[in-house]
Amino acid sequence: MVSPSQNILYVASVLLVLLATFSEAKVFKKCDLAKELGKNGISRTFHGNWICLANAESGLDTTKVTQMPNLTASYGIFQINSKQWCRSGRKGGVCNMKCEDFLDDNITNDIECVKIIQSRLGFNGWPVWVKKCKGKELPNISNCYI
Repeated sequence: MVSPSQNILYVASVLLVLLATFSEAKVFKKCDLAKELGKNGISRTFHGNWICLANAESGLDTTKVTQMPNLTASYGIFQINSKQWCRSGRKGGVCNMKCEDFLDDNITNDIECVKIIQSRLGFNGWPVWVKKCKGKELPNISNCYI
């Protein structure tokens, strides 16, 4: 069982991370995100799904942190969770990355981690994608490549 002081410490550390990364905050535009995905080796075929996912998870905001009821947190534009994929305060998880590294405006490491998640679980690794994107009309980004 987690004590109230541990909960307060955890929330305080998340707030400190947010304050430290605020100056590096970025809310992506859909076309800018599509270009970043392409630069990082994501096939255009999947750009609509990734943009829908990121929009549903974070509103395309690189600094979003969501505290979960199980005392884990989800980080960044793709809401990568600390339970399995990264570790708070140190490198770790399946992606071997610090969760806080997903909170800046450079999303190259975020994309490397989501490639791992997607290769293992598909987009079903994000319940929000299943609810808001799967089988739905995806964002029209055809003008992004002109």
